[in-house]
Order: sequence, then C-alpha cells, then structure tokens
Amino acid sequence: MTTLEVRDLRCAYDSQPVLDNLCLATHPGEVLALIGPNGAGKTTLLRALARLLRPCRGTVLLGGQNLWQLSPRAVARRLALAPQSNGATWPLTVEQAVALGRAPHRGWLLPFSAADREAMERALQQVGLQGVRDRLVTELSGGEQRRVILARTLAQEPEVLLLDEPTAHLDLKYQTEILELVRDLAHRDGLTVIVTLHDLNQAALCADRLALLANGRLRATGIPSEVLTPELLQQAYGVPVSVSRHPIYDTLLVVPLLNLKKAPYIRLPVPHQCPRPHPGTAQHYL
Repeated sequence: MTTLEVRDLRCAYDSQPVLDNLCLATHPGEVLALIGPNGAGKTTLLRALARLLRPCRGTVLLGGQNLWQLSPRAVARRLALAPQSNGATWPLTVEQAVALGRAPHRGWLLPFSAADREAMERALQQVGLQGVRDRLVTELSGGEQRRVILARTLAQEPEVLLLDEPTAHLDLKYQTEILELVRDLAHRDGLTVIVTLHDLNQAALCADRLALLANGRLRATGIPSEVLTPELLQQAYGVPVSVSRHPIYDTLLVVPLLNLKKAPYIRLPVPHQCPRPHPGTAQHYL
C-alpha cells in the first residue's frame, strides 16, 4: 500500500496564501481526519494532495515519489478524491457515473472487463445504491448524489482515498454506514484514508489520528486525545467547549458551551388552533 506525505507545503489562490509551512504524513491502514473551522484550508489541502492544485512551495510525495512528476493517469490509479460535490448535470445513470471511476485503468474506449464490472458492482454495494443503478443522477436527492460520488471513487480501487465531508447531506443511517466503511477501508483493506470532517465527534469516533488546521496552518496533530483538548479547540474555533467521554464508545465527546445569558430561551405562545396535549403524554407525528 501507499503512503502520502507533505513537506513544507504552501498553497495560495491569486497570491493570497491559504496554507503555509505544512508538514504531514499518512500511512496505510489508518484514517487521518482533517478538522478545523471554515476557511482553515482543509479542502485546499485535499486538492493539493489530489494533484488538482499545484503548491507554491513544498512537495507532496505519493509512495515516496513527487506527485507532480507523475502523470495524472498514474496518480489516478493509486489515489482518488471524493469531493463535496461534482455538479451532477450530465444525464448519466448511477451505474454510468460509477463506471467513470474505471477510466484510469481502462481508458475511455476499451470495453469493460470482468474486473471492471466486479469493481463497479462492489462500489455500488458498499454505498447501498444497487437499487437505483438505472436512475439518472440528476433525479437523486443530495444525499444519494453524495453516495454516487463516493461509489465512483471506490470504483477506482485506489490505495490512497481522499474524502471531503463524506457524511454531508446524509441522514443518520447513511452517516453511520459511511463512517463504518471508512474505518473498514483503512483497517481491513489497508488503504490510506484522509477525510475532512466538520463534526468533531464523528472525527473522534472514526479517525486514528487528527490534524487540526486553523488560519492556514497546522495547529496540532496526533491521536484524538492529544488534539481534542478544550484549549486547542477554543484557540482554533474561537468558542469554549467541554470535552468528555462518550457513554458507550468511550471516545471523546465535544460540546460547545453556549452563553445562555446572552441568548435566553424564549417560550413562544401556542397558537389557539393547536390543541394542547394532555400533561404527561407525548405527541407522535408519524
């Protein structure tokens, strides 16, 4: 399997620095979660790692080789990125969209081999899309489109997997399944997995190591207990937090501390046309 390493990375848009002086290394069989506030540079870092953004300075090494000295096809055979969105506007079926993930292995004109079809079928099964394979991607919900992107990425059969907010727009069931899949891809299949997450509790639950970014710099890296501290999180996010232990998994549980005096709870009057429930009874709307 393949390692991915960043040395003294600096990235900018229109000469405006976004990331600076960043050093980071990942290893096969582990999940590394990139966390940090909006604008910290998480997605920019993923784009640099995926050979979509050339750094102003520094080096990205894929398996010890300079990423920008490899051909795009050689990179795509070993590394895959699942972005937050790909603007699903083409009239492709789900199966056709997932089939695009096989392009680095077979090109655009060769017919699908048995190995191609097996990879596509496995990817559809992993994200639970077998039942909608013939539907147009443009007809799917936002959460289903997110799973199509992930399935296409898995169909590439990469050794390094980059995931940008993979649980965004998913309901609770699929959030759980995707997080379990991410861990299995690393721990069972030996992939190198780098994932960006806004939910710190999801990061603590599924990641082996965390990298905390803020203001374009790497503020901390390590196991969750080393990174998810009240001091580091308040410095990065600008809000006080409480860090405790999950009652079931014993992972870290992060809760922001609300200023209730600043924003008091206001009880709104119940409209006259709405019947009041009997005290001690629950209302269910199913």
